[in-house]
Amino acid sequence: MNSSSTRRRRATRAKLYEAAVTLIAEKGFSATTVDEIADRAGVAKGTVYYNFASKTELFEELLRHGVGLLTDSLQRAADEVVKGGGSRIDALDSMIRAGLVFIDRYPAFTQLYVAELWRTNRAWQSTLMVVRQQAVAVVENVLREAVESGELNDEIDVPLTAAALVGMVLVAALDWQAFQPERSLDDVHAALSRLLQGRVSGGSGRV
Repeated sequence: MNSSSTRRRRATRAKLYEAAVTLIAEKGFSATTVDEIADRAGVAKGTVYYNFASKTELFEELLRHGVGLLTDSLQRAADEVVKGGGSRIDALDSMIRAGLVFIDRYPAFTQLYVAELWRTNRAWQSTLMVVRQQAVAVVENVLREAVESGELNDEIDVPLTAAALVGMVLVAALDWQAFQPERSLDDVHAALSRLLQGRVSGGSGRV
């Protein structure tokens, strides 16, 4: 496949992801049809099946795509801080902001992702667990580096703390959008930053 064809296919898939995520967030997975996804994306129904074997496969790839974007944004935020000479706590704070920016940009996907985390017996459950762990692993890595550098006490439970930080950002951002939309992103980030500094770094650089 040449580069122009690859770009076209990526653009088509992006339109299908956007259509699917908004429809499924509005109506639920079962009530959303392939016809509706195609119509919302402005493509023929056959285009959906050319790119995805089924609606379930489309949804699985949507999860991979969306969480992949989140993971990449978290990693970039951490890398930029570390390259600039910042601490690992600063990197975690930058990741919190990156997470809020992502959620502010993709609210429908975030709502869908969080809802699916709590469902069971879905065909894509294993895919969801894999992509969730990829996002959490980015935070785990920074926490481990903070322990190794002496910024955090080695008694910290890295996996649980990483999951808690990701969960804090997801839930706080959704609460912000649903119940406190008058707040700015800077406002929400400042509140979570204070929580991070007080609960993880202990306010003194050590837990």
